[in-house]
This record gives sequence, C-alpha cells and structure tokens, in this order.
Amino acid sequence: MTAALVCTALLGLLVFGLGLGVSALRGSTSTNIGHQLDPSDPLHKMVRAHGNATEYAPMLAILMLAIAGRGATPWMVWTFAAATLSRYLHAAGMVLSSSLDRPQPLRFIGALGTYVTGLLLVVALFLVV
Repeated sequence: MTAALVCTALLGLLVFGLGLGVSALRGSTSTNIGHQLDPSDPLHKMVRAHGNATEYAPMLAILMLAIAGRGATPWMVWTFAAATLSRYLHAAGMVLSSSLDRPQPLRFIGALGTYVTGLLLVVALFLVV
C-alpha cells in the first residue's frame, strides 16, 4: 500500500505543481483567463500540461489505490512507479518543448508509458478482484 500512496502523492504533487505554475504564469503575464493559441506560448504549454495531467492522474491514482487495497504483486507495484514516471515525463515534455505542434521525445515516451501502464493497471485490477 505504501507504493500506491507515494505514487498517488506524487501524482497529486504533479497536478497541483502544474496548477501553481499556471497561476504564476497568469500573474506574470497579467492573463486572468484563457491563453494565446500559439503552441509555443509558455502559458499555453503550461495550461495544456496541467489539463493533460488532470485527465490521467486521478484515474491512475484510483487504480493504484484499488489494486494496493486488494494486495498488489511486485510487477503491479513497478507498474505504479512506471505510470507515475510516465506522467512526469509527459508533463516535462510539454513544458520544455519549444512548441506543442512539434514532436518531443519526453512527451512521446510519457504518453506511450501512460497508455501502456494504464492498461496494465486495468488488467491488474481484474486480477486482484
């Protein structure tokens, strides 16, 4: 259960950290709502990174906690860690990219890792039921 709690806390830190980054950028650019549609605009990238994290992190956390509550095996625990790392890589790839309309390796690896680990966690939940 400890690994699931740590990974859930790290996913929460990612979501709230990105949210704080959005707020800070809004303050520094005097932008109360919305953002430029320019995919290279730092606020646009941060808003999308935060939005994407909030789309996946809650479901990953629910899966991890549900699995851990029923007794996770070692491969499941490693999947918790890989899923969490994937979300961080994806967010870094979005924020660090020169523009969201260009491929970025961290973003790709993070997205692929999220899909693979997310599906593995769904399978794992069926196995522990």
